[in-house]
Amino acid sequence: MSVWTPEASIFNGYKTGNKNLWLCRTQFFNSYKKIQPGNFRPTYKKQRISCNRPLKTQEFTGHEVGVSRNKRGFLVSAKAVMDMEKVLESVGGVDGSSYDAIVVGSGIGGLVAATQLAVKGARVLVLEKYVVPGGSSGFYERDGYTFDVGSSVMFGFSDKGNLNLITQALAAVGCKMQVIPDPTTVHFHLPNNLSVQVHREYSEFIAELTSKFPHERDGILKFYSECWKIFNALNSLELKSLEEPIYLFGQFFKKPLECLTLDIARKFITDPEVLSFIDAECFIVSTVNALQTPMINASMVLSDRHFGGINYPVGGVGGIAKSLAKGLVDQGSEILYKANVTSIIVEHGKAVGVRLSDGRELFAKTIISNATRWDTFGKLLKKEDLPKEEENFQKIYVKAPSFLSIHVGIKAEILPPDTDCHHFVLEDDWTSLEKPYGSIFLSIPTVLDPSLAPEGTHILHIFTTSSIEDWQGLSRKGYEAKKELVADKIISRLEEKIFPGLKSSIVFKEVGTPKTHRRYLARDSGTYGPMPRRTPKGLLGMPFNTTAINGLYCVGDSCFPGQGVIAVAFSGIMCAHRVAADVETLGCVYEIEKMSLAEGRSFPHAQM
Repeated sequence: MSVWTPEASIFNGYKTGNKNLWLCRTQFFNSYKKIQPGNFRPTYKKQRISCNRPLKTQEFTGHEVGVSRNKRGFLVSAKAVMDMEKVLESVGGVDGSSYDAIVVGSGIGGLVAATQLAVKGARVLVLEKYVVPGGSSGFYERDGYTFDVGSSVMFGFSDKGNLNLITQALAAVGCKMQVIPDPTTVHFHLPNNLSVQVHREYSEFIAELTSKFPHERDGILKFYSECWKIFNALNSLELKSLEEPIYLFGQFFKKPLECLTLDIARKFITDPEVLSFIDAECFIVSTVNALQTPMINASMVLSDRHFGGINYPVGGVGGIAKSLAKGLVDQGSEILYKANVTSIIVEHGKAVGVRLSDGRELFAKTIISNATRWDTFGKLLKKEDLPKEEENFQKIYVKAPSFLSIHVGIKAEILPPDTDCHHFVLEDDWTSLEKPYGSIFLSIPTVLDPSLAPEGTHILHIFTTSSIEDWQGLSRKGYEAKKELVADKIISRLEEKIFPGLKSSIVFKEVGTPKTHRRYLARDSGTYGPMPRRTPKGLLGMPFNTTAINGLYCVGDSCFPGQGVIAVAFSGIMCAHRVAADVETLGCVYEIEKMSLAEGRSFPHAQM
């Protein structure tokens, strides 16, 4: 029989004086009463008990685990159990009963965490506010076009190494997507007519860059060599949670000390234009310059683009989230759309469930928030209850700006036949790199996958940094007029720099502002993620998946290692490992080799 669960909760392992025996005591028991050897009950009726590992009668050695109920509470007893199946107990469904984990949000980080837990045997419920999964890596369809919501540059999608995290996440739930190799990661169009193509082949990229700056050849080679050292170190690690101290010190810190440094480019390079180019490389990764970009984050991207390469999924980036969501359901878990989580329910200092905008309450043993740190601890939880750790986080990190997104359909003939898929444009002044509307990123995914657009057309996805403050206080008419004005200026810049005649070739256009991103992606101020207020110190400055609230975890770009698809997938895998490890630690483990509680022996308490 399984331990009867009046409501969802988790036991802590409780060890007795005998080394071979484990009893159970729920962490919710602020006060409990010992009835007889091996039996405990809470003093107060509202306290709850359950076990997150079901016990089966065939594993008992003549005795069972008994749970009974009386006027004062619940009673648990453990007797002579030899072994138990190492799985998680799953109870209930969307009718209001409990899950092993509820994930708030279906971004890539949340979906990876959810699917990784599901394949471990957990029953997971993912709650998504919108009508399709993916968040910033989602999609939408208009007039025969399939648009990527965010970036079309897909890292971690190769068939080799340990950092092909998207491939691994899909494979874990039995999914595999067809991909199209991108021969050029990005084509830079920079001040002083500097044009640099980041070729898939590392040797070709280095040859092109050093041909532009022959006097900095040695420094360029040394800088990217350091990136490779860090990438190779990460690529050799088994993907366990870095929050495990033994694993962290035993594995990660055996790797190059350069992992702990930032802005190593300036150790090897002096030419300000080369350094500005590296700033632009980092800006694409993290929306900040090289001084503020953690080397671990930059190195994963700057090396993986050559190691595994950029590979675009057939059908669009949104197919990744759709495949993960399907795999989640195939594993017996659930995803619920149009499910707007308004608050996380905390009882006795532990996150136990969530409340939806329609009034429903859903409960789980653990809650994982794929929302930003600001949304998690400013909206889903009361601001006045902000833990000290989160106060410190918000002192160190600020919200990165949002984006102005322009999705455009154009006549195909406007593009030269050898057009690259991705472009970065900064025309006249390096100092405009991080300014609102200063630089432009452009994706043309139909160069790789023509099926995304009607025949004879291409998709242009244009985005540039913008803050939500720039779009507030406007009337509806003024808001729409400003969207058209700003979008027209951005498109004119692209027409002048790259594609003459672009404006006249447009057959479809839709503009999204930071307010759009806030509404559909549920991100505070439409932010792209956190960025440091100043130069960060060391590698591990960002918070991990655990929080100061028991049972609550975070995943996504507000967690280590930061922003970008490969980074949030990394975060998702680490989060799932951390949650599974914690739940296992909190599980009811009964072990007896020689002693039976049926003999009526009493055992002294051990220290928790």
